Amino acid sequence: MTDIQRPRITEVEQHGIDTIPAAHRHSRPLDLFRIQFGGANTFATVILGTFPILLGLSLWQAVAATVAGVVVGALILAPMGLFGPLTGTNNAVASGAHFGVRGRVVGSFLSLLTAIAFYSISVWVSGDAVVGALVRLAGVQDSDLLRGVVYAILGAIVIVIVIYGYAFMLLANKIVVFGNTALFLLGVLAYSGTLDFGYDPGPQAYALGSFWPTFVLSALIVMGNPISFGAFLGDWSRYIPAETAPLKILVATYTAQLATLVPFLFGVFTATLVAGEADYIVALINISPAWYALLLIVVAFLGGLSTGITSLYGTGLDFSSVFPRLNRVQASLFIGSIAFVFILVGRLAFDLLASVNAFVGAIVICTTPWMVIMTIGYFVRRAYYREADLQVFNQGREGGAYWFAKGVNWRGMAAWVPAAIVGLLFANYPPLIEGPFRNAAGGVDISLLVSIGTAAVAYVALIVLFPEPRYVFGPDGPRGVPSSDSPMPEVVDDHSASVHRAKARTAPEK
Repeated sequence: MTDIQRPRITEVEQHGIDTIPAAHRHSRPLDLFRIQFGGANTFATVILGTFPILLGLSLWQAVAATVAGVVVGALILAPMGLFGPLTGTNNAVASGAHFGVRGRVVGSFLSLLTAIAFYSISVWVSGDAVVGALVRLAGVQDSDLLRGVVYAILGAIVIVIVIYGYAFMLLANKIVVFGNTALFLLGVLAYSGTLDFGYDPGPQAYALGSFWPTFVLSALIVMGNPISFGAFLGDWSRYIPAETAPLKILVATYTAQLATLVPFLFGVFTATLVAGEADYIVALINISPAWYALLLIVVAFLGGLSTGITSLYGTGLDFSSVFPRLNRVQASLFIGSIAFVFILVGRLAFDLLASVNAFVGAIVICTTPWMVIMTIGYFVRRAYYREADLQVFNQGREGGAYWFAKGVNWRGMAAWVPAAIVGLLFANYPPLIEGPFRNAAGGVDISLLVSIGTAAVAYVALIVLFPEPRYVFGPDGPRGVPSSDSPMPEVVDDHSASVHRAKARTAPEK
């Protein structure tokens, strides 16, 4: 049995996207549960929970849309935790098995988009909650300067924790799992007697004119939260031993997402208390008992750290793989700095509601087909992956099992690109994303169905009509699809490959 080496909390993580050795895989499925739930048990999730009410649904319609979004999103997400233990690296790098070691930059792009969105949301809403509480409890004057200072403090703490790495991040999320859950549940006491369980603004309030289009849009926005974890689950599951039963990982992910109904439903119910107010957070703090308004500062602070950490950590990790000259710490600092500028500009210059709506919509539409392709690939490959060959591009080399056509598996790319484009054409996330075919189903947003269907049908068709090489499937061969016989490209460094190509071009014909 391998002796597991557990890092100290204050030890800066040394691993980037390289394969985690068996001796360093110190996590369990329970840790995967904690880090997911902790990362979502925050005010950022609460804000997403307010959307069904903001879009005009009644209380119980909003609850139904929220539960539907979480349940369906968790089902799509669950398999994405399986790649980390098998490959020892993050999901973007692991996706190289299906998109090619260069084509996997699709996953890197998706993780960057998701990180910027949720890091920004977490700092925005947490900072606003802290400012709102300070205004009410300490009598300070609200201003853009004050908000900027609070954003800077939160953002800086997040970056520091991210630099320390996985072990410190896991500790922070363990605290948030218990602390914020207790504080959210105390809201039952704080708002008892004021909740209107019959809240219903009437059909005229539906943001999209009628019930079903508004209901589906609400569910899709909620679904954006579990889907947003798709590119990041491997960041944390790569520390789980490879021999861990897949069912345990699936259960850890699914139950973690179901647990996020705590902050989601907190947002749904409390949104009815301040419906019509321009700033949900400030309005909620103003109607809260003083003792609970004080606790909301703790909820906001802990939650802002947790969501920001889980988002920024993954992107810093992956950015270092796209630009190997940057290590994990340098990449985290670079991305964190850019994201903080985006926070200031986005919060002070743009409509927060519209920005969140558009970002979440883009994440759902673009990430879901990528996840579908990964899941189908996992199934047909019988969960077989070559760890070393996934690292070829990161190490400045060429060749190996996942080189395909110059580092790109066009089958995966040819399925994902049209799926994402078609999804956006059918999308309806007003006012920033309104596809030309958004009314094809009577105003009901079918972009997710179209995107999933396109990806699944196209990918299966492509790997059947154009079989992948036999060597990518391992000793048991493919499951349900054909394979082709061809030699596996030799692994060489970039310089050697360039020399070979130059010789081939200049060699005289025989």
